[in-house]
Amino acid sequence: MINIDAHNHVKGKSIYLDDIQELNGTLYALPFDSTVAHAKIKSIDFAAALNHKGIVSILTAKDVTGSNQIGGIIPDEPLFAEDEVHFRGQVIALIVGTSEHHCRQAAKLIKVEYEELPVIVDPREAQAQGKLIVPPRQFKLGDTESAWAKCDHIFEGRSDVNGQEHLYIETQGAYARPKEDESIIISSSTQGPTAVQRMVAQVLGIPMHKIEIDTVRLGGGFGGKEDQATPWAVMVALACQILHKPVKMAMHRMDDMRMTGKRHPYSADFKIGLDKNYKIIAYEVTHYQNAGAAADLSPAVMERTLFHSTNAYFVPNVIAKAYSCKTNLPPNTAFRGFGGPQGKFVIEAAIVKAAESLGISPSVIQKTNLVVDGDELSYGQILQQVEATNTWETCMKSYDYEAQKNRVEAFNKTNTRFKKGLAIQPICFGISFTNTMMNHARALVHIYHDGSVVVSTGGVEMGQGLNTKMLQIVTETFSINANKVRIESTNTLRVANTSPTAASAGADLNGKALQMACNNLLERLKAVAQKEYTDQIIEVKDEMVYANEIKTDITWNALITRAFTQRVALSENAHYATPTIHYDKTKEKGHPFAYHVYGTSIHEVTVDCLKGTYDFDSVNIVHDFGKSMNPTIDNGQIEGGLVQGIGWMTLEEIVFNDQGRLLSNALSTYKVPDIYSVPKQINIQHLETEGHELAIKKSKAVGEPPLMYGIGAYFAIRNAVKAFNPNVDLIINAPYTPEKVLMDLYKK
Repeated sequence: MINIDAHNHVKGKSIYLDDIQELNGTLYALPFDSTVAHAKIKSIDFAAALNHKGIVSILTAKDVTGSNQIGGIIPDEPLFAEDEVHFRGQVIALIVGTSEHHCRQAAKLIKVEYEELPVIVDPREAQAQGKLIVPPRQFKLGDTESAWAKCDHIFEGRSDVNGQEHLYIETQGAYARPKEDESIIISSSTQGPTAVQRMVAQVLGIPMHKIEIDTVRLGGGFGGKEDQATPWAVMVALACQILHKPVKMAMHRMDDMRMTGKRHPYSADFKIGLDKNYKIIAYEVTHYQNAGAAADLSPAVMERTLFHSTNAYFVPNVIAKAYSCKTNLPPNTAFRGFGGPQGKFVIEAAIVKAAESLGISPSVIQKTNLVVDGDELSYGQILQQVEATNTWETCMKSYDYEAQKNRVEAFNKTNTRFKKGLAIQPICFGISFTNTMMNHARALVHIYHDGSVVVSTGGVEMGQGLNTKMLQIVTETFSINANKVRIESTNTLRVANTSPTAASAGADLNGKALQMACNNLLERLKAVAQKEYTDQIIEVKDEMVYANEIKTDITWNALITRAFTQRVALSENAHYATPTIHYDKTKEKGHPFAYHVYGTSIHEVTVDCLKGTYDFDSVNIVHDFGKSMNPTIDNGQIEGGLVQGIGWMTLEEIVFNDQGRLLSNALSTYKVPDIYSVPKQINIQHLETEGHELAIKKSKAVGEPPLMYGIGAYFAIRNAVKAFNPNVDLIINAPYTPEKVLMDLYKK
């Protein structure tokens, strides 16, 4: 089944937030934000702006009817700044007018007087000053203190990795319309409709049942709309409540980039110890997470960094520690991988440093230490159904790695200007929200008496093909044609108390709930047919009823009519909660993940040693999909995740100056991979496995894991640089932009 949105996308008929037909009298909102990173607000003069043509109102913290607070995990983030601002882009007021143009003109007339305060942009500086979002956390396994004495080789170092702009095609936005009884419906470009509903209710001071959030689809999310879609929806809802008018906001790209958080930059110190056979005996790492000015999702992101600090390797003695550091930058937030990629990057850096010092290939250390069944991770989970070695060996064999390595070595011997680099990247990624209570979902299914079906779940379609997989579940369970089924928008009145569509768990959680609902309905329908075919096994296949495998004359539509006339319930609501998972934060031990996804990639890059530019010749992947229920969609997720990961590791450099001003604030200064910078070849092989029972139809989650393959791009470039300048001492600082490559090529 192809992506069910494909035809409407191509025709331009798909409805996004900005395509919603506007009601007569709709007003437009524009946030007015701080131009300094840290200051006390001495005075604000709105007079000239309020008198500007088309301006209806300017809302501030004084106009909030409930609580001026939108912090989710920690209540440390006001909707509107009051006495003090903590980052450039922090919203101070909301301008509401008859057009966005009028609002922008009015914004220029607002006069703010600041008393500027010291600015911190470096997480290590913040940690040294004790400026933390939450207390540090530490995972521990074994005894590293005594393990160092057993190591034949010990290496220490530092790695730094920058953030990443989400750059969803559809920017942040929301559209609020008043309903009767002081209730409000909000169309929100969000991954978390319930989170928006809850926060709108809190800020407006009204019950959640007065707030309806409706999301048809997103033009991309990547985590940037898990938590940070909330404030914009809250603002237009507040304006709607106060002015009794529809209010809309669709962010300008440069406003979005300036005002929203990114993937968290991290700085880390590591120490790794190996025995003479290159087994990793001990590993210690300290992560300094740049959280920005408020918590947002940083504590949870930091937690997943710790969960994935040893990637796909078994290390018997581990101490992984992390600080969530408060700086004067926009609060950083969820991004595909949710802290996991940053943790994996550090141990890969440690392995590369060890390998270079020992004069061996990093692949020797990587392969020697891959996890196997029964290995315990630093947080206490015992691994089962491990496919790490299987993906590695299949990848080496299927793509003939030895021949590829020989070709690269031969090329480098005979070429001066161009050098090639190879790198192997194994991955191991846990699937579930690490906050156990978030691992649940509901689905609502109606069968109408004409045989058509409508489905609502808590899952949000954001280009990942979730709705297509939900459609497959319905059509396969009922054995009916897809044209009989409609997947409805995500709506908090139809499906309540949803978890965000994130953590790669959207298909698993919502799919399992939907499967339960459909199976319950199917059993009721079979019971209807059973009345006519007593003591026979009833099945529904290809829209026909079968009794003891013999086709009857009862069609799907006839079966539904019989059920309806017999007053059989043709609606079902089902709830699914992931079993087996648990975690105790007081002990930092548990079983937080339903299962893990594995894979191995081989990266080949060619560096132009005159220019510092590079081309990725190929990325060959063997991936653990389980029993993929839609290989086409899943392959698309692998390709997209891989390229997004490569972008993070190579081109996408977030730059703030020391006063917290974003310099990479537009697509002229922030570079993302285009068609010319993606690998010339991406080959994907599906590993033959049985899948996992907790994956929907044993089809493993595929949203986040492939992004981690991008880490291999960094080390492939590094190896090419080393081929040109073999004695250079390279620091580890991603992204590896062409500018950095050029400097390293000629570094003394």
